[in-house]
Amino acid sequence: MMTDQTPSYNLAPLRNVTALAMLVERLKNRSYSLPGMGVFFGPSGYGKTVASIYSTNHHRAITVQVKSVWTKKTLCEAILREIGLKAAPTISDMLDQISQHLATTDGVLIIDEADFLVQRKMIEIVRDIYEGSGAAIVLIGEEALPQKLRPWERVHGRILDWVRAEPGDITDVTHLTKVYAPGISVDRDLQKKLLQASHGSIRRICVNLDRVREFALLKGLSAVSVNDWGQGQFFSGVAPDPRRGSEAVGRAA
Repeated sequence: MMTDQTPSYNLAPLRNVTALAMLVERLKNRSYSLPGMGVFFGPSGYGKTVASIYSTNHHRAITVQVKSVWTKKTLCEAILREIGLKAAPTISDMLDQISQHLATTDGVLIIDEADFLVQRKMIEIVRDIYEGSGAAIVLIGEEALPQKLRPWERVHGRILDWVRAEPGDITDVTHLTKVYAPGISVDRDLQKKLLQASHGSIRRICVNLDRVREFALLKGLSAVSVNDWGQGQFFSGVAPDPRRGSEAVGRAA
């Protein structure tokens, strides 16, 4: 279950957590006859899954994270496991189970890694669930997910809103410092340098704040400034260049 991975800190201040929570609220409180599906999309590392964890808990949503090898049957079984129902023998009956539960509980369904549903031509089953339940459904995926959905007109036409995940900002860094470098004061200039090196990726911001924490512990510091950090390196996510032949041989020797 996704909720088993829920961090113990308050996620709400993160900008993309707020953005997804607001999307879910719009879908749940939409006017009669308006479409009830939404798409939350953006590059890997922007904290979309973290945002889904918060919304799962806050809205008591049913949330599944699709795997690349899943089939329609696997998807339905995963949703029913999250609901807590024993799966019926056929996909058609499982669809009815899911739709009935969502309709009678005013539930929210969040589907993470939804790109795989398009890739495997399974996206229509989500529309079937929506039509059978009228529930709020959020698809979470990569930056190109809106374009991938465009050919599927019967799904595309049921989207109420498209919300783009934004890169992390200095406020996110400040909040995450309390989590990944607890008890350590990280000055504003160093936070800015860390944010720049992380290229707005929430995942890299967390990795780099952990590096600051390790640095502070090693140096016995309770506060770290940009001067303290000096020539320290942040993780940028850029893959290292291959070594030249002679350099590789020399290292091996």
